[in-house]
Amino acid sequence: MKIKLTSVYVDDQKRALRFYTEVLGFTKKADFSQGPFRWLTVASHEDPNGTELQLALNDSPAAKAYQQAMFQQGQPAAMFFTDDVKAEYERIKGRGAEFTMPPTEVTGSTIAKLNDTCGNLIQITQLTRW
Repeated sequence: MKIKLTSVYVDDQKRALRFYTEVLGFTKKADFSQGPFRWLTVASHEDPNGTELQLALNDSPAAKAYQQAMFQQGQPAAMFFTDDVKAEYERIKGRGAEFTMPPTEVTGSTIAKLNDTCGNLIQITQLTRW
């Protein structure tokens, strides 16, 4: 068994696609619609056949409440890993991202948090090499 897909709720799929591809650098994998429903996923350009992230529209009261509560508590909706969080911070910040936490050492890792412009906080993590 393996994880192939996970989702984040977004308040605007068009804006989310721009952020996750143009700012973070992911690759669009799937994008199709049926009526008002749009299935939209991205994946890492480093592993295009790996796990996909669905950018799911928060069009239900439960989805909106969950997304807003996570954001208000400062909880990231997704966590991405890198070997160099400081380099990623500079790269992404250079593309206009708004960071709520610069690279900060915490137990076992260095993390940075940013606003995805679609209602979520995203965490970038570099694990400490012991």
